[in-house]
Parts: sequence; C-alpha cells; structure tokens
Amino acid sequence: MKIHSTPKITLFHCLHSFEETASLLDGCEIKTVKMACSSMTKDIHLLKAFEAGADAVLVLVCPEKGCRYAQGSIRAKKRVEYVKAILDDIGMDGRRLNIFNTTSSDSDSIKDIIRKTVLELDTIGPNPALNYPN
Repeated sequence: MKIHSTPKITLFHCLHSFEETASLLDGCEIKTVKMACSSMTKDIHLLKAFEAGADAVLVLVCPEKGCRYAQGSIRAKKRVEYVKAILDDIGMDGRRLNIFNTTSSDSDSIKDIIRKTVLELDTIGPNPALNYPN
C-alpha cells in the first residue's frame, strides 16, 4: 500500500538526543516535540500524536545508561513498548511507533532512521485512524 505523497511523522526527543536541522527533514512532514528528558514521554501523548494525524511516531532518546537524568531512556522504552501493544490490539500496527537511542551529534544515523521509517510507511500505509468517519 502506497502512503499519501507526504508522510507525517511526529518525533519526540530529548534535548540531548536530537538536534533539529532542515536537512534531516527532507521528504516528509515532521512535527518535533522537545522534552527535557525522554522520561517525559507519556502513553497519552504518543497516542494523541496518531489522533492528530501522524502516520508514524519516533521517540529519540539518549543511549541507555547515558541519560543525564538517571533512567529516562529506559522509562521511555517501556512506555513505547506498551503503546506499540495497544496499537497492535486496535489494528493500527505497532510498527508505526519506534524508539531509538541517538545522540544529537549523530545526524547520519537520525537521517537513516527517518528514511527507513518513510520506507516502512510505504508498506504499512497511512494512519488508518484517519479513515474512520467522525
């Protein structure tokens, strides 16, 4: 299934795991949500991103055991796994939500994550929640 022309991605990130630059965002529409720490990633915010129209949601966190605030990336990972299970249960496909350990200086890896997410969306299609009547 081919996704609409411009995939929409919401990217939650710790201030230390991602440095926003225009070159990283080519080929898709990205909404970024900055957080002081990835431990602030909440289930409801991830789900609301899909409700707001995101085809995919990415969570970029500090490397495990490299979080400035103890275990922020570990907490975020548990929440992402929980929401992925919810997405699978409701038929939205948990592959739409992913978490990655990154650093703000590793822009090549982040570009690759975004590129692979766009390619995955070509397979799984656009956000099915947007096809439901109001």
